[in-house]
Amino acid sequence: MSWTRDEARKKVGHRFVCVSRAYKLPFVDELTSESKSDSAQCVGPSAVRKEVSLFGLSERELAARGVGASVFARIQRPWLWSEGGPRWSARYDERLRGLRALVPDLEETHSSTDGATKVVVRLGDDRVEAVHMPRDVGSGRVTLCVSSQVGCAMGCTFCATARMGFGRHLSAGEIVAQVLAVIATLGPRHPGQLTLVFMGMGEPLHNLPEVARAITVLCEPRGLGLSPRRITVSTSGLVPEIDALAKLETRPLLAVSLNATTDETRNQLMPIGRRYPLSELRAALTRYPLRARERITLEYVLLAGVNDTADDAERLAAFGALFSHQINLIPWNAHAGADFRAPTEAELDRFARALLARTRAVITVRRSRGSDVGAACGQLVRARTLKGSQPSNK
Repeated sequence: MSWTRDEARKKVGHRFVCVSRAYKLPFVDELTSESKSDSAQCVGPSAVRKEVSLFGLSERELAARGVGASVFARIQRPWLWSEGGPRWSARYDERLRGLRALVPDLEETHSSTDGATKVVVRLGDDRVEAVHMPRDVGSGRVTLCVSSQVGCAMGCTFCATARMGFGRHLSAGEIVAQVLAVIATLGPRHPGQLTLVFMGMGEPLHNLPEVARAITVLCEPRGLGLSPRRITVSTSGLVPEIDALAKLETRPLLAVSLNATTDETRNQLMPIGRRYPLSELRAALTRYPLRARERITLEYVLLAGVNDTADDAERLAAFGALFSHQINLIPWNAHAGADFRAPTEAELDRFARALLARTRAVITVRRSRGSDVGAACGQLVRARTLKGSQPSNK
């Protein structure tokens, strides 16, 4: 397996470093889903699939069905699969009867010149996108950006996924299967080389019960064995769900898509701001319990002439003054139907330096990858399809 070296890295000062990683994110009225045992049923039109997915069951839940740890490992470790999926002894067939065990179809792959690959994952009649991003050539390390919903309810005006509207939540099993299917095909060879980010389609905290279950399964030692510190969940700012995330036993890292420093501007860009103003969001982040050497990531999509003034830099620095954080500046990635402009390099540099002068936080500029194949931050979008229709290639 070989990958193209990322040419986008560029150092600008001792704490201002450009990195390459894809990002995304985008309103909700109410959190409408609630997991009910391992069937993960939801109420309302945003229901996840009702069938129980084999991939969403923990080792303990399989054990309750009389299935041993070796079978759990064969399900959760793609390098043990054969013929494109998990296999087990026939004596377990009856105990696993009724569980959905299909591996999602990677219906399309689109390779970027920078080494990233956008993957269209088919989940029944629905499609979501994931982005596979190898790090430096030869390192073997990979960042995988995954989706948690079909479409998104947040309605952020700068994000392509918002144009889809909201389809449904993915179940925990679908999320886990999405991860396993991609790494089975594209790598990495070892789970210790994988960093997982919930920054694809959807608002992960709008689907917190399923996302939390998926993370727990992915971190099980006899499964993929990921460290929670190698998993980041990005949210547009659902305050009650941020508080709920803080209480999880298996807790990932937290990123917050901020994108504005006044309520007036944020409400125009992100309708969720009308429900949870910046003061409430800041209070939630201030009370969020951080482990040793843990920081909250503040993601800030730079929109030229909208949120990139010196006053914005000063307010952004002040927003995070009460909690440990780092700031990711993300030049907006253009897509059809959005009337914004990305900052020039000079505008980006000016804002970053103004911010750097006002904070001791680490500042990075995220050079989103895969823009030539529509895989960069804020570009993921699919035409929602009905049963029997053809996939979109847009």
